[in-house]
Amino acid sequence: MAVDVAELYARYGPMVQRRCRFLLRNEEKAMEATQDVFVQVLRRADELEVSSPSSLLYRIATNVSLNRIRTAKRHPEHPDDELLTRIAIAGSTEERTLASALLERLFGAEKDSTATIAVMHLLDGFTLEEVAEEVGMSVSGVRKRLRGLRASLHELEGVV
Repeated sequence: MAVDVAELYARYGPMVQRRCRFLLRNEEKAMEATQDVFVQVLRRADELEVSSPSSLLYRIATNVSLNRIRTAKRHPEHPDDELLTRIAIAGSTEERTLASALLERLFGAEKDSTATIAVMHLLDGFTLEEVAEEVGMSVSGVRKRLRGLRASLHELEGVV
């Protein structure tokens, strides 16, 4: 059975927009990302089996937002955008510089899904089981990724 995208948008659009707004920290970019989420659903409406629409849409919104953040870091609209983002999330100049270098080194060698797992579990407070379900992995797989991320972080702390 095909997915009724209009019904999904009416029911879950505000939730998707809140998620995009939280991650992107910009109302206009969140609106664009929200539209992208539903465009993806519309394109795959005949293929999707939506037994848990809120979970599906939440995961798509997270991925769309994180992809937009990655793209913005690689290709800033304005040369100062990346710097402004770094300034917005840290305290002193030294902290901002250290945090930025650490995160770039930490996630640079990881799979994109590892960043999604870290955000969902450490920032959003999802349980390991919820994260595993959202990213399509086992709980032990999620634990292993987080453990590897923590180990990489400890190694980097000694270097940076």
